[in-house]
Amino acid sequence: MNTPREYDACLDAMYGMRRFGIKLELATIRRMLEELGDPQKKFQAIHVAGTNGKGSIASALATILHLAGYRTGLFTSPHLVRFNERIRVDNREIDDDAVVRAYRAVKGVASGEREPTFFEFSTAMALYEFARRGIRWAVVETGMGGRMDATNLLEPAVSIISNISMEHQMYLGNTIARIAGEKAGIIKPETPVVTGVRQKSAIDVIEATARDRSAPLHRFKTDFRVRREKNGAFTYYGLDHVWKGMRSGLAGGFQTDNAALTLAACEALMRQGVQLTVDDIRQGLIKNQWPGRLEVASTSPYIILDGAHNFMAARNLGRFLSESLSDRDITMVVGILDDKPYGAMLKSMLPVCKRVVLTQARIGRALPPETLAETAGELVADITLIPDVAAAVDHAVRAAGPRDAVCIAGSLYVVGEARAALAQAGYIDAP
Repeated sequence: MNTPREYDACLDAMYGMRRFGIKLELATIRRMLEELGDPQKKFQAIHVAGTNGKGSIASALATILHLAGYRTGLFTSPHLVRFNERIRVDNREIDDDAVVRAYRAVKGVASGEREPTFFEFSTAMALYEFARRGIRWAVVETGMGGRMDATNLLEPAVSIISNISMEHQMYLGNTIARIAGEKAGIIKPETPVVTGVRQKSAIDVIEATARDRSAPLHRFKTDFRVRREKNGAFTYYGLDHVWKGMRSGLAGGFQTDNAALTLAACEALMRQGVQLTVDDIRQGLIKNQWPGRLEVASTSPYIILDGAHNFMAARNLGRFLSESLSDRDITMVVGILDDKPYGAMLKSMLPVCKRVVLTQARIGRALPPETLAETAGELVADITLIPDVAAAVDHAVRAAGPRDAVCIAGSLYVVGEARAALAQAGYIDAP
């Protein structure tokens, strides 16, 4: 058994790799995996890319496969509170000893022409641990893009591209079509791909890529669809099945769209002989949990956490607040990173709020509250600037009445720090 000091030392070394930045090439991760014995070839995989929803979809699929009796791995990013959250086996994050073991294994093969990035190293650790634990299925979320993402050495049974909006333009391109080209890089020859992408320019790229690689393409609202019911359930009209009375365990109307992509992926797996029952699928959707995404931490006052880390997610959050919490006075605790369209995000989220507390995550890319204040001041009269996230959350919660709502949003890093503070205060379980 390793000591806490050894665990902390491993994480400190990994976080230090961030200084090498983002490297869009696959040679380094390919060499590392080869020296580890190509762990990615020792299990079957589902590969999930997209701007929003990929974590919700990935966790739902991992839950469904686990309920169906398969040993399942899940790799997602970023984490909210602890690194271990990124690597899960059978819906449980790996323990500290496993982190240290995987770190040492990858560190032993990490030397080369350049040192790996944090994400490359993390990816190698996850795939190593999945192979070591003898999993049958891995559900793997891309980090950024797809074509040159460190996860793109997988040979998946199904690829999923949830949706596309403008993001990471410095690396992925400054048009929807170019970003779609990067995301479409996960499409593999003769491997089915499921997508919820709607923009014509993006669909054109994805269709062309799928056609060139002889990959069956299944489009949301074209090849499968859903009909929402008034009670929150929905009927899924799929590739081969019609499933009534389906429900997502995650809040927000947009989660029905994510559920539709999940169900289409299940059907694509079933076509390949994977044994999934409709009960496994139904229960997997209901039991799926994805912390930090419309997560309710308390009901009095009502405290909700949602990453809302880009414009599309912010717009979804604003819609949810206006539809579901319009009868409450809402205080928003918000912090945003410097590569995000903070003006458009604030205009999507703040109009339904009575008060706002502007804050700043500890990550170096976080915008100072003063930068957000000018736009926020045009939308909400009552504004407070508290740079420390934990202090900002404490201020908002203390000022809230029992019928008020506190929403924490704008960045997964803000939500992670807030979640840790709320756990310490006893609102949610400590990690």
